[in-house]
Amino acid sequence: MATISGIATEAELRELIGSPQELVVSKISPKLNDLTRQFIERSPFMCLATSAPDGTCDVSPRGDPAGFVRILDERTLLIPDRPGNKLADSLRNILANPQVGLLFLIPGVGDTFRVNGRARLVTDEELLAGSEVEGQTPKLGILVEIDEAYTQCPKALIRSDLWNPEQHTDRSELPSSGEIMRAVREEEAFDAEEYDRARAERYARREGLY
Repeated sequence: MATISGIATEAELRELIGSPQELVVSKISPKLNDLTRQFIERSPFMCLATSAPDGTCDVSPRGDPAGFVRILDERTLLIPDRPGNKLADSLRNILANPQVGLLFLIPGVGDTFRVNGRARLVTDEELLAGSEVEGQTPKLGILVEIDEAYTQCPKALIRSDLWNPEQHTDRSELPSSGEIMRAVREEEAFDAEEYDRARAERYARREGLY
């Protein structure tokens, strides 16, 4: 392979892309206010970024009815932890490294909202009771102390045309979860159709969602 040119220092990076304007830097705040909190209150979906001490990273999607990430005060958020695949990548990372990044999205809105902060796992029943959905209270929550909170411009969503229904892909055009599982396991005898059918039935019953 031919030598690939790259960048090794921030000085080289800044020479290429320049520095942010003071106006951009000034929007970064260590707390929420009456305006920015609305992006969290109206969001039904967010991505949680964590990293392990060895530098390996994870990004986990989190979703619930809008406002599921509760604002306890201007510097503190509570993310309910719902049932998942039990790999617990995000949770294990937080135990080792509390630094997290959150990205909130609101369907149809181009601006997103970012929070960087420090997290810890909590099991306080009284605190978690406020995150009950469909009669189920989470056993675990992620408490985040905000270090930085700010809106992200909509350029990425404009370029991707993310919310345009005409650009949406029908799920049937992609391999199913069962087909992917069969390929990963390298087992031709793995019943992908039965795997997909059983999973669809569980979701239809809302089994395991809460």
